[in-house]
Amino acid sequence: MYLTFDDGPSKLTDEVLDILKGFNIHATFFVLGEQVKRFPELVTRAVEEGHALGNHSYNHNYEELYKGFSPFWSQIKQTEETIRSVTGLHTSLVRAPGGTAGHFDDTYFTLLKEGGYQVVDWNVDSGDSKRRGVPARDIIKDATTNINNDQVVVLMHDGNGHEETVKALPEIISYYKDKGYKFDVLTPELPKLESFQFKVTKSARALQRPQPNEEWIATNVLPNAALFTHGKRLVMEIGRLETDFKHGEYRIFEGRIMVPLRTMMDKMDVSVKWDVKNKLAVIDMGLNSLQISVATGDWTSNKKETASQTKNVPVQMKGNTLWVPLREILSATGHDPISINVNEEEWRIRAL
Repeated sequence: MYLTFDDGPSKLTDEVLDILKGFNIHATFFVLGEQVKRFPELVTRAVEEGHALGNHSYNHNYEELYKGFSPFWSQIKQTEETIRSVTGLHTSLVRAPGGTAGHFDDTYFTLLKEGGYQVVDWNVDSGDSKRRGVPARDIIKDATTNINNDQVVVLMHDGNGHEETVKALPEIISYYKDKGYKFDVLTPELPKLESFQFKVTKSARALQRPQPNEEWIATNVLPNAALFTHGKRLVMEIGRLETDFKHGEYRIFEGRIMVPLRTMMDKMDVSVKWDVKNKLAVIDMGLNSLQISVATGDWTSNKKETASQTKNVPVQMKGNTLWVPLREILSATGHDPISINVNEEEWRIRAL
């Protein structure tokens, strides 16, 4: 089952993330570009804690978004770039403000698909946005009543004014856990993703809206799909541990495979802390530790009964996410790479 949250991030998102962390589950956040600019640290936290991001337009303004496809596309691209500037990642998941029913005609669906995007609606509405101040008991009821699907996509909101959703969330999670559902994030690879799309309505087909011409489509839409073409999975065998990064979750920079530090350490079950004053990432490995300076790129290794050693390794700071070279972080944490194999589907790296 898939919990989804629209209209954030906001001050409430921290509380939502705390609850999800307490239950050890993950969700998908369909974010607004203007809110990402206001709360970049919450977007970074969501990504680092294993949640997925989707694109929910820039400002949620129906009048702008549904007067024609071109302005809708512009807002999707604006939000996409805002997300990328904060996290370094692209997302191909899109949710239309208000849902596609009554808003999308065939042009919206067709061109978004040709541009590489997957449109996702929902099949369970918590009802938390029917009106202002919907009480938690009503949200719980709507989110848990008449559930007849093996795969469930629940619509909720973490934007301003949804305090009652936060109150309702623990009971909603507990309900689905008790029913045996497994929680996961939405991904473009899900085979039945289009089944979570509403059908085009007669009213939407009847709308007289300007249609983009072939030249505009060829210039803007068709090349865009290259952003989301299938890429190689990065698989790491680290001792007895096997873990991976999907395409888009790592990057290639100047011949190096770069990974987000905190996510990498979480996968390895290693503690990493941020020294704000000195702009250092501090990795604690028990008897040993590693300090990475964002300002200088210096990596200082501290080992018991040996002198500290420092070397300079390029790092990247994207928003609030620190990206580091994979080979170097493996070696620095005591897992020297042994072999690298590449095929059409994956990079596979074996390390001590």
